[in-house]
Amino acid sequence: MERTYIMIKPDGVQRGLIGEIVKRFESKGFKLVAMKLTKPSKEHMEEHYVDLKEKKFFAGLIEYMTSGPVCAMVWEGKGAVVTGRKMLGATMPSESDPGTIRGDLCIEVGRNICHGSDSVDSANKEIAHWFPEGICEWESCSKAWIYE
Repeated sequence: MERTYIMIKPDGVQRGLIGEIVKRFESKGFKLVAMKLTKPSKEHMEEHYVDLKEKKFFAGLIEYMTSGPVCAMVWEGKGAVVTGRKMLGATMPSESDPGTIRGDLCIEVGRNICHGSDSVDSANKEIAHWFPEGICEWESCSKAWIYE
């Protein structure tokens, strides 16, 4: 099964949306295999967003992402990366469809409440970065009710 990294950003944590977001992924049928609430360091966030280092908004992004705790998660399931991104919605909330997390729960791009891996390769890199201790391997009793 494929794995994806999903992070609830400081605005989502502060607004009390962890449960709502977890519920959506669980309801879809994905399996939670790692989760932690953490307040990342500047260095940790700079490494996470290294591909955006040359962007004008980088310093503000890092300052914001270190302003409070984030909820780091790994979800597992068929097509987890692509489906997870669809569930989050477009990066720009105003372009997100109703029914998506961003379409339903946020307005501004700078407060778009979540991050999701954009490919299997980046998911693997992000999972290793956020969970160096590894993930929890387990078998869900609902697997036969989700997958054929």
